[in-house]
Amino acid sequence: MDKLPQDPFMLFSYVNTQLRDVYASLEEFCKATGVDQSALEAKLKEAGFEYNEEQNKFW
Repeated sequence: MDKLPQDPFMLFSYVNTQLRDVYASLEEFCKATGVDQSALEAKLKEAGFEYNEEQNKFW
């Protein structure tokens, strides 16, 4: 996750933009970018965001 924004709100915005514009799922995003999905979800959950699979975004 070193290459992703470290600020949780910037990370939230960046990931949601990628999910909206490029990737069909969080799993696809994580595989393509080499990010640990569990670690990403945990970091965003600490900031109050959870992934919604149906909408393919954090909120």
